[in-house]
Amino acid sequence: YGIVYKCRNKESKEIVAIKKFKETDDEIVKKTMRRELKMLKILKHENVVFFQDAFKRKGNLFLVFEYVERNLLELLQESPDGLKPMLIKNLIYQLCKAIKYLHDQNIIHRDIKPENLLINDNMQLKLCDFGFARKISMTANENLTDYVATRWYRSPELLITNGYYGPEVDYWAIGCIMGELADGNPLFPGENETDQLHCIQKVLGNLPSEQIDIFYKNPLYDGKQ
Repeated sequence: YGIVYKCRNKESKEIVAIKKFKETDDEIVKKTMRRELKMLKILKHENVVFFQDAFKRKGNLFLVFEYVERNLLELLQESPDGLKPMLIKNLIYQLCKAIKYLHDQNIIHRDIKPENLLINDNMQLKLCDFGFARKISMTANENLTDYVATRWYRSPELLITNGYYGPEVDYWAIGCIMGELADGNPLFPGENETDQLHCIQKVLGNLPSEQIDIFYKNPLYDGKQ
């Protein structure tokens, strides 16, 4: 939905990252932009990317962030066989702290993936990209959007798209990332939604019976077992 630039403040010489959203009439994109800006204004944590400012120019929205050197995907590309166990432990601990902070405020991120985990030179992790983040009731059942999260990190309840899920979708993504950090390979690299469910069940066994019932009622999987 946007392009990120590395920029320098002409006065302070500080290096920052600026995310530019293009002017659009697409309501989904507009909603994503509004949601991200709303979330960034309330989130303040050492493991969440620091939001500095927002401004509009020529119909475009710009968000200004602290500059972080790389993301977890780039770190994995530098270590294709996986990271050292102590580094994995350190990064996952920081990610868990960030997610606990969100969940304590009744916010679920819904798009945790290596590209959205920034890593600075001190190996400090910063969670970013809150376009899919959503404030929910942690006790009441809510019908929520199903098409969130990159497929490889999407939990079964998101894949079978019954619309009812909670903070557990973030826990699932953390587990997927921890597995990927261990050997450099995605844990469940499905090619489509059906294959994704197949990859998960190959490792973890059959889905619970209530999820199987939902699967058979979903027209997306009509004729499939």
